[in-house]
Amino acid sequence: MAENPNLNNYTDDKIRTLEGVQHVRMRPGMYIGRLGNGNNPGDGIYVLLKEIIDNSIDEYAMGFGKQILVDIVDNRVKVRDFGRGIPLDSVVKAVSILNTGGKFDDAVFKKSVGLNGVGSKAVNALSESFRVSSFRGGECSWAEFERGELKDSGRTQVKEKDGTMVEFYPDPMMFGKFDYNMDYVETMVKNYSYLKKGLTLVLNGTPYKSENGLLDLVNENLLSEQPLYPPIHLVGEDIEIVLTHGNAYGENISSFVNGQNTRDGGTHLAAYREAIAKTLKDFFKKNYDPADCRQGVVGAISILIQEPNFEGQTKTKLGSNYMWEKQTHDEKGMLKLDTGPTIRSYVNDFVAKNLDNYLRIHMDIVPVIEEKIKASQQEREEISGIQKKTRERNKRANVYNRKLRDCRFHWGDKVTEKTQDDIERSSIFITEGDSASGTITKARNANYQAVFSLRGKPINSFKESRKKVAENEELNLLISALGVEDDISNLRYNNIIVATDADDDGMHIRMLVLTFLMKYYPDLIRRGHVYILQTPLFRVRDKKENRYCYTDEEKQKAIRELHSGKTEITRFKGLGEISSDEFADFIGEDMRLDPVSLAEEESAAEIMEFYMGDNTAERQNFIRQNLRSEEELEDINI
Repeated sequence: MAENPNLNNYTDDKIRTLEGVQHVRMRPGMYIGRLGNGNNPGDGIYVLLKEIIDNSIDEYAMGFGKQILVDIVDNRVKVRDFGRGIPLDSVVKAVSILNTGGKFDDAVFKKSVGLNGVGSKAVNALSESFRVSSFRGGECSWAEFERGELKDSGRTQVKEKDGTMVEFYPDPMMFGKFDYNMDYVETMVKNYSYLKKGLTLVLNGTPYKSENGLLDLVNENLLSEQPLYPPIHLVGEDIEIVLTHGNAYGENISSFVNGQNTRDGGTHLAAYREAIAKTLKDFFKKNYDPADCRQGVVGAISILIQEPNFEGQTKTKLGSNYMWEKQTHDEKGMLKLDTGPTIRSYVNDFVAKNLDNYLRIHMDIVPVIEEKIKASQQEREEISGIQKKTRERNKRANVYNRKLRDCRFHWGDKVTEKTQDDIERSSIFITEGDSASGTITKARNANYQAVFSLRGKPINSFKESRKKVAENEELNLLISALGVEDDISNLRYNNIIVATDADDDGMHIRMLVLTFLMKYYPDLIRRGHVYILQTPLFRVRDKKENRYCYTDEEKQKAIRELHSGKTEITRFKGLGEISSDEFADFIGEDMRLDPVSLAEEESAAEIMEFYMGDNTAERQNFIRQNLRSEEELEDINI
């Protein structure tokens, strides 16, 4: 029998054991999700910051330390708490050996965010420099690391209050050129203060402290417009909720678990949404549609559970079904699982009892709520009929298939099992015109990238009535493609990418699409699903090299650096001008995406008025200042 040559390549020396935190550097996505450069609140540098603050928050939750100091200067982070400090003999291993920590025992940390012994180790591994200092009883145990490798450590006498101080600088080898967006950091710190009444967090010298918990969050951040009635604030054991209604479309509900902002929701948010509708239906003794009960809802929910199970290391979506779970043994010594109440039943029971009681005491707001529900019902039924007729007409004309080039698998479909990575990569490009959509269709990865082609400029949703918007074929088909006609939880793609030409017409089309989403589906933006695709404005090349430039500055730099001969400069004014072979590089793994964000304190109505209202001098100046090259100024006509 012939010897298999492959066996000779797979030998004992190929078997490796990764020491310390080496695995984190090799597979960072397993621990912090995306890397990113700081442009998105879900980028890894914010996860690193959160992991360290979480440890300090857990100390406060256990009754130790009333202040946390957070300083970020030149992207270097320092977090100081005044808790118990890490046990002095365990400082090094607590931040450098995976699955080592003090949070596995519920007797010490009952309702903690970080339970897997990974957080501070991941920060250590992914930092160019990392220093930890633990202060206990007049002694300090400290250690310094470089990219996860211990460089020095020691122990000394100090005159410092007990607690822990962590200093780190994210590694540019991992994150590239990054910057902390202090607006994102401020939102994170403010959320911590709302969830931990009495705790003061000081960010770069500015203190944040809440006296009223989630009520302050809703009043200060979520209510950008006057609510229909004063927010209802209910607090119970391990649960806190706030609820009111406004006139905006959609729902705006923030959710938290053990102090963690679960921006992607999960079982607790689903239970809360269900409980709101069920309780209101039972109270009014009418079979209102749940969507009508929740239309315009503004609120928040926070729960505390033991050993939460999050989907993914970034902890933005709760996967737990029970308030607590633990393994025990029966009388025969057989292993069994004991569980507390389900999160669904716990939230439903709390809301049903306490919201019902509140409404019976505050009868003045009851007719306001029911009037809101009835108005939503009337509009929904009218719009639903219009949309159904439009979809049926387009289906008969086979318009839908011509406009959507779908990908091979769909988020939510049960044709095949989808991994979390499949879900996160699933994308739909919204573009305009046959030329641009044809280029993207040829260049895309058809496994998980879909293309939707608009015809001309969509209707201005800000200025037109809801009825007229519902009659619009383009927007109707877009919503059908996204799958969010009935509920945004049915969204078929994780990433909605607006891809328009780099000129004034392209910018206008982009704003029309974003206005529609912001007005009627704002949660798609709040949950971080909407992006703008950056495409190169110029190609600079000589005989040896091509350079693609996204700004005029990049173009000038390329001209200077390509000095091997005469350079040729191509200005791309439309996506259709870029060949599909070239375009494949721009929508691959390293494509540049600008996230579309809506800060909690920002008014969607005011934003839409600025961009899509009357053509003021202020808006004209904004457009001029935000075009990406001098050449575009020649073409603009405002």
